Amino acid sequence: MKRLIISFAVITFFFSTLQAQVDRTKPPLPGPPPKIEIGSYQKQVMANGLTVILVENHKIPSVSYNLFIDIDPIMQGDQEGYVDFAGSLLGTGTQTRTKDQINDEIDFIGANMNFFARGFSASCLKKHNEKLLEIVSDALINPNFTQEELEKIRKQTLSGLAAEKTSPDAISDRINSLVVFGKDHPYGHRESEASVNAITLDQCKNYYTTYMRPNKAYLAIVGDITMQEAIPLIEKYFSKWEKKDVPTYQYPTPMAPPTNTIALVDRSNSVQSVIKVSYPVPFKIGDKDYIRGRIMNTILGGGTFRLYNNLREKHGYTYGSYSSLNPDKYIGSFTANAEVRNSVTDSSLVQIMAEMNRLMNEPVPQAELDMVKNYVSGTFALSLEKPETVATFAQNIERFGLPKDYYEKYLTNIAALTPEDIQQAAREYLKPGNCYIVVVGKAEEISKKLEVLTPGTRIRYFDVEGKEYDPTQVLKPIPAGMTAQMVNEKYIEAVGGRKNLEKVKDLTINMTTTMQGMTLTFKSYRKAPNKFLLEIGMGGMVVSKQLYDGNKAAVTSPQGNEEPSGEELELMKNEALFNPELDYAKNGITITLLGIEDIKGVPAYKMEIKFPSGQKNYAYYDIKTGLKIRELNEQGPTDLSDYREVKGIKYPFVLEAEIQGQALKMQVQSIEVNTKIKDDIFKI
Repeated sequence: MKRLIISFAVITFFFSTLQAQVDRTKPPLPGPPPKIEIGSYQKQVMANGLTVILVENHKIPSVSYNLFIDIDPIMQGDQEGYVDFAGSLLGTGTQTRTKDQINDEIDFIGANMNFFARGFSASCLKKHNEKLLEIVSDALINPNFTQEELEKIRKQTLSGLAAEKTSPDAISDRINSLVVFGKDHPYGHRESEASVNAITLDQCKNYYTTYMRPNKAYLAIVGDITMQEAIPLIEKYFSKWEKKDVPTYQYPTPMAPPTNTIALVDRSNSVQSVIKVSYPVPFKIGDKDYIRGRIMNTILGGGTFRLYNNLREKHGYTYGSYSSLNPDKYIGSFTANAEVRNSVTDSSLVQIMAEMNRLMNEPVPQAELDMVKNYVSGTFALSLEKPETVATFAQNIERFGLPKDYYEKYLTNIAALTPEDIQQAAREYLKPGNCYIVVVGKAEEISKKLEVLTPGTRIRYFDVEGKEYDPTQVLKPIPAGMTAQMVNEKYIEAVGGRKNLEKVKDLTINMTTTMQGMTLTFKSYRKAPNKFLLEIGMGGMVVSKQLYDGNKAAVTSPQGNEEPSGEELELMKNEALFNPELDYAKNGITITLLGIEDIKGVPAYKMEIKFPSGQKNYAYYDIKTGLKIRELNEQGPTDLSDYREVKGIKYPFVLEAEIQGQALKMQVQSIEVNTKIKDDIFKI
């Protein structure tokens, strides 16, 4: 079965805004920092160690709660992900309430409640406040973890992991965490299919009983309630939550590499690269250089500033490039990122490093610094309109031991910064010569250029799951005497034999898939020797057609009609060939056996299929069964499975494809053989 070529229409919405007529040739002069009056908070530690923080806000008759459990990060080993599973299991049932009962009671009072691994958030109108506390405390203190709910979470998580494998951004995040923090630190680990499948109910229960304790928790309350009203309720509903000593951990401090190191994930179908320049750095809220570091990073790429202006506006390499200096209680990190064309991957990295060096070596012009101060100050001031912000500030003051007036002086401290302060922060936090450079892109096009950026240091190769490998050892050697022709003949025999295949003169295949909640239908007609029609439908209507009549091609879509030519025509011509495996040479196609590669744990022969046009496709055949289990072309991989027999021939009934970054699982609904398809349907 040939790979489908699918086109997706993209609908773009435009909007406009009215702007006042001002002189934009001159930046506004900074005024004096506004006087910030942050609402005061009250604090009380309960008998079980629960720290209660209250911020009164009587403007709206509602109350919100946010519980945060402040524990050390945990190494989860072979069951990576069980901490999040435990958080997801909270709220799915108690000793006296089922999940449905909890949901019904929450809906009845119009409340919101969400649990996570380190606490919960909840809110409601004040008149329902006590009922909400009854429900949320029951869910927290008397949970009933069940295998049924665990399996639901496992299924959802595995589905998400499958989607991540086709997302360059998600792949980049996974590899970046691994190389920046390393295997010896919890931040360096991510869930995998193996770890998720290994998670047990007992491990989730153990996390809950060991770590979710009130003496490590901060409960922030914001809303139309006083301390005199709140404390009796907290005592009533949370006093049975028992305190207990919680384990603490220490880990080796992740360090930036001695020289720039490149980690590359090869995606042979990528037309652009996702790049990240990153490293660990000690940086947490309350550090003496925290405010300077934040303003410095904002200038570099914390918005549409230097990186954006350089890579997008000046060079046109990308739609946007940004950076972040991420604070963390244990170890922070710096990251600069962009998505760029393969051809300018190396050039983009050079420009990112250049901007980092410029901040270190040149004082920031005062006008630019003033502009960024105004931007950050305005963002900070807007955030104060949310009462939850004040509660977060209060939690930070308690957790990090900050001065009580830390946030009241925040804007004054920003206003006092000088270009010299920014340069000093850049020299402390920017390390353009000590970066992990993570690139997800087409290795064939970018690897040689990347090697030039780190002379003397080899590129580290990773697969999409984070496993490091030697690219020269990916393919295992071919057994002596085995040839491409032998593999091809074994495939022909496995699907039904040459005589049966030669009897097939036309083929009609109906398939469906779901994308973004919509059901798409695909109906393809094939007729020997080289006619092809694909109809893509939605909602009972055909929305796109692609066809090849043996000489010419045509494509119709919501964007209009077109007649492919050149390389695109050659692709459709190759796609239309009917059972080319029966005689590759007749069509000028050469096949080469490259080696043995594991496909989802199955050893498979990898074969190169080269067309007269120069196009190269690849096919992978299960060594044991001889069946084709993967096809790969420039659009991406398609995995073939669930072979079923139709009129003496085995066809795959499940096709899992990656097309334009979308993971699609296509299910064959029916296959019809030799229905005497008329040539008329292939007319252009």
